Amino acid sequence: MKQKNYGEYLYVKNNIENKFINPNIPKISIGDNIKIKLQIKEGNKNRIQTSEGIVISKKNTGINTSITIRKIIQNIGVEKIYLIHSPLIVDINIINKAKVRKSKLFYLRKKSGKAAKLKARK
Repeated sequence: MKQKNYGEYLYVKNNIENKFINPNIPKISIGDNIKIKLQIKEGNKNRIQTSEGIVISKKNTGINTSITIRKIIQNIGVEKIYLIHSPLIVDINIINKAKVRKSKLFYLRKKSGKAAKLKARK
């Protein structure tokens, strides 16, 4: 049994993945307040739904890069995970940036009200 060259496999894999990476995405960092526009299909109609929130985590894995957005709705914290390079994402806008010192902002889950606010980056 011959072993295939692993480097050749990665080269082919990266070439295929690079075709599907969306180049129109802004540089998103932890603590950014962003607005995402998603295309949703309901029956035979398409509509665009917007969601807004703070980026509390980010996983960088090439085409599988994902971010977790947190927003408080009616005193309940809602978190949603989005794949950045999904073809369903129409647009991403950065509203403002915050000054943070951690790579994951999971401590915001325990905070509420003014304690959950982040300082704006200058």
